[in-house]
Amino acid sequence: MTTIKLHNTRTRRKEDFAPLDPDNVRMYVCGPTVYDRAHLGNARPVVVFDVLYRLLRHVYGPDHVTYVRNFTDVDDKINARAAESGRSIGEITAETTQWFLDDMAALGALKPDHMPRATQYIPQMVAMIEGLIAKGHAYEAEGHVLFAVDSWREGYGKLSGRSVDDMIAGARVEVAPYKRNPMDFVLWKPSSDDLPGWASPWGRGRPGWHIECSAMAHELLGESFDIHGGGNDLMFPHHENEIAQSCCAHPEGQFARYWLHNEMLQVEGKKMSKSLGNFFTVRDLLDQGVPGEVIRFVFLSTHYRKPMDWTAEKAREAEKTLGKWRNLTNSARSGGRADPRVLAMLYDDLNTWGAISLLHEMAKSIQDCQRVQVHQQEVDDFAASARLMGLLEDNAVMGSWIFDGAVEILASKATIENLVAHFSDARLKAMETKDFSEVDRLKSALTDAGVEVRMSKEGVELVPGPDFDPAKLEALK
Repeated sequence: MTTIKLHNTRTRRKEDFAPLDPDNVRMYVCGPTVYDRAHLGNARPVVVFDVLYRLLRHVYGPDHVTYVRNFTDVDDKINARAAESGRSIGEITAETTQWFLDDMAALGALKPDHMPRATQYIPQMVAMIEGLIAKGHAYEAEGHVLFAVDSWREGYGKLSGRSVDDMIAGARVEVAPYKRNPMDFVLWKPSSDDLPGWASPWGRGRPGWHIECSAMAHELLGESFDIHGGGNDLMFPHHENEIAQSCCAHPEGQFARYWLHNEMLQVEGKKMSKSLGNFFTVRDLLDQGVPGEVIRFVFLSTHYRKPMDWTAEKAREAEKTLGKWRNLTNSARSGGRADPRVLAMLYDDLNTWGAISLLHEMAKSIQDCQRVQVHQQEVDDFAASARLMGLLEDNAVMGSWIFDGAVEILASKATIENLVAHFSDARLKAMETKDFSEVDRLKSALTDAGVEVRMSKEGVELVPGPDFDPAKLEALK
């Protein structure tokens, strides 16, 4: 029986994952607010939970996993962007939503089963807020509706591990005269004529940020579901508030049973910041020629619960590695099986770093065997193991390969063909003169360039290996 272990933020320990219903494993992950391009930090949870989605599908079957990731398309940042640009809110959210989907697809992320937009679930949000008011967990004040934290004081703060008093002292809370308690948070707020708004029992307005995820998760996944994920910057206040309003609105349910949070991202050892000049979007990297698969590889090379440092050197090494691995798997068939050792790493709280270390070992084994005869199943299983993490897929966007990789290999085919003719001529001449010095020189240079020299009665064959370096062929032209 396969056992997946996941670190549950709520219990602060690694637990055996036991879904409520193995025939319908359910996961909700907080998605983007669509007002601009996704920056590199936004992409990390997408890749992390894409790997978990793939793993769950592998274990329980693709038809037995439901993955929901939302779009926040009603937000003050979107309103501000519309006011600055003079464009309509609908035009901005439609454009930026597609940008996000395109950029995440370039990173090899599968589409979730549901991608709800907040504006599609306003009636469900209004109904949930009405229920919270009726149960004494929310109140109306000056056109706003707020959740009363004191009404659920015994449960509030368990996810982040802090008391309400501690959170009041040091947390990000909005101070307003109509709040009964500084920790109370907005469920509904009024909208002026120039802002998006919907009719409600409390007047024309729009939802607060936190209520949307609770309403959409309940509508699509039910009162209780298995996994809720996101970056650890969402733990408080967003996820803490989700738990409070969901458990109070539907006390018969558990809301999410396992909470997973990925750590934050740095760039060259520093927090990503526009003021430091190290802030960039996924699209910036893609447009610079960094393949999406390389970005994914760098992300997965660090455990999701560890801070990740993006560096140019890591990107170059990732390109180099992926170039070699793709060359190794040119002959891979679709019938491979993920290596049990790689699976064991992923089952252990998504240890992608350990899984990639094993892929390095497997690649070296295949490379060493190529000089003799590698078993085709070994190649197939290596490819299947990598593909389980979204690597080496046929539809990967490979970009321009700024490293001496795929493009240069293709460009060197003509050079290799010329060298085959040159080597064949030198070999024939050596057989006549018994002077093999030129043949030995060519063979040594080709081997040094990562090209395997195969000689038989039928002739000469030159096969680029995983260490093929096109630049070293220049001297032999």
